[in-house]
Amino acid sequence: MPILDRRKGESIIIGDDIKITILGRSGEEVRIGIQAPKNIKIIRAELTLKKDLPNTHNK
Repeated sequence: MPILDRRKGESIIIGDDIKITILGRSGEEVRIGIQAPKNIKIIRAELTLKKDLPNTHNK
């Protein structure tokens, strides 16, 4: 996994059509903007982990 240092306003380009821009930082949180084609699904990783957990509420 590449690890890059970026400052507010700086960007990272992935492939030909994905751009990630650092918008700001507050404490431990980092705000990013993502420009990508509409056919690229963008979802926070923790949401995909919740989908994989067994449903224990119905027991």
